Amino acid sequence: MSVILETKNVSKIYKSGSNEVKAVDTASFQIHEGEFIGLVGPSGSGKTTMLAMLAALLVPTIGEVIIDGVDLGKMSDSDRVKFRRENIGFTFQSNNLVPYLTVKENVELMLRLNGRFNKNAATRVEELLDRLGLSDRINNLPNQLSGGQKQRVSIARSLVHNPSVVLADEPTASLDSERAYQVTRLYADLIHEQKKAGVMVTHDMRMCVFVDRIIQISDGKIQSIIDDRAEIDNLINCG
Repeated sequence: MSVILETKNVSKIYKSGSNEVKAVDTASFQIHEGEFIGLVGPSGSGKTTMLAMLAALLVPTIGEVIIDGVDLGKMSDSDRVKFRRENIGFTFQSNNLVPYLTVKENVELMLRLNGRFNKNAATRVEELLDRLGLSDRINNLPNQLSGGQKQRVSIARSLVHNPSVVLADEPTASLDSERAYQVTRLYADLIHEQKKAGVMVTHDMRMCVFVDRIIQISDGKIQSIIDDRAEIDNLINCG
């Protein structure tokens, strides 16, 4: 399997007066195509900062974030925005759907912004929404959807432009257990099927039953990378 996403000794350092705070400290890892990773750690551990660098929203102070062989830190701001829009999909905790657009229009939005909306793209939108069990909701507005349905729309929007990398920030935090399992299972299935590099930040270890590896981070440092299924299951049960 080819490497889609890689970090090399990545650090994000903030200065506070004469002090330096390392939100992320020399983090290195690789994610291959079709691999779904759980990024876990306590509050303030650096998970959100790490995810923001993977999403090309923050530039590392030191080190490299590489997607499809491209070092994001060497790009201009405008090129990085374009690269993010075309190559990275993001699912937010709050789903961030546009309230006055229908389900179908929300999913089409990324394609339209990229200038890639055409007949084939429209078919992909419909197929993806059908895959996520939303065919009967395509003309509904977000306020007519349940929490789980909104998150599924958000997942469709993150995948519709065929990005290399898909990222999720606490995607199940606002859902009950049953809907959280449904959403995460669907997310994992699509990442595996479409051979994306997927990263999910989560505080709920139960959702890691669907990931292929767990990266544990604390105080900005990667403490462990766990790929053994028995170890992952044991960590979930202990959590």
